[in-house]
Amino acid sequence: MYTGRRKIQKEKNAEPNEFEESVAQALFDLESTNQELKSELKDLFINSASQYDVSGNRKAVVVHVPYRLRKAFRKIHVRLVRELEKKFSGKDVVLIATRRIMRPPKKGSAAVRPRSRTLTAVHEAILEDLVYPAEIVGKRVRYRVDGSKIMKIYLDPKERNNTEYKLETFGGVYRKLCGKDVVFEYPLSEAS
Repeated sequence: MYTGRRKIQKEKNAEPNEFEESVAQALFDLESTNQELKSELKDLFINSASQYDVSGNRKAVVVHVPYRLRKAFRKIHVRLVRELEKKFSGKDVVLIATRRIMRPPKKGSAAVRPRSRTLTAVHEAILEDLVYPAEIVGKRVRYRVDGSKIMKIYLDPKERNNTEYKLETFGGVYRKLCGKDVVFEYPLSEAS
């Protein structure tokens, strides 16, 4: 089991739980058996992994990858997710970069918080990571009469066949991570 252990590096050298070890082991197995992913996976590792119940009986595996390695993971995203979904049969796999939210600076302090560390920026970036390889082409916020609000996210129709079966998973995972209700749709084409 030690061999899969190098595929997960948690903050402050914390011990990974059983599920995280199984995801790390799956990554290690892919590196050792899959020739086309071997060279790309060699230097990559994850921060953590968790499993969420999404609508009905579906489950989602959320894999948190280091922010610095997100570009390398994006190069092999489609193939990696396909292989991991084979290993975790019946579960949708989502890769998200680990980001940190900083509290606003106190009044009168000279410290400036980077824009990328604000709550809004982190939630937007999580949304982008969640739907990758599809791109977000539009957003609408709908305010209901009772005061609740729902966000409608329109995805690029070019990636429809890769992401259509995961739309409910995207909504459920985003609700768990950020606490916001989101509906994912594809814009209606003007041609019809």
